[in-house]
Amino acid sequence: MLTAFFGDMDDVVYNTAAYFKYNLQPDWLEDPFVQQMILGVDHSRVLGNGAIDSPVLGVIAPVSLSGGVKALILIDRVPDRVFNASNCGDNCAKWLLRIGARQDVTINLRHIMDFGDEPFELLVANTGELVTSMDELVPIAGRYV
Repeated sequence: MLTAFFGDMDDVVYNTAAYFKYNLQPDWLEDPFVQQMILGVDHSRVLGNGAIDSPVLGVIAPVSLSGGVKALILIDRVPDRVFNASNCGDNCAKWLLRIGARQDVTINLRHIMDFGDEPFELLVANTGELVTSMDELVPIAGRYV
């Protein structure tokens, strides 16, 4: 289940780029789900543990991935930590939901992310409410961000 805490929260990793740089495990990039996220968000292909083929930048190191993809990888691979998902654009929302379908994770949001028009499940940690649509999410999250 994907759980989101909106607004200020203690013990959140806000600087996901630095955390990624110093905690990246090479085998994370071997995971097919991680490779799908990189392709889906950055349109880039993993060539190996230390190389990503970006259509914009050419061959890059994993630390040069977008902030959104780095945050998604951390959320997926380090589920016991809470990461600032406001580093992610709305193009990451579907991936956050997919991560939440695979495992229980909590994210911190400092904005109202657009999870789209399709029904979804998101537990709002601030209130304990389970929301299934943007119509339900916006009034609740709006109280905190």
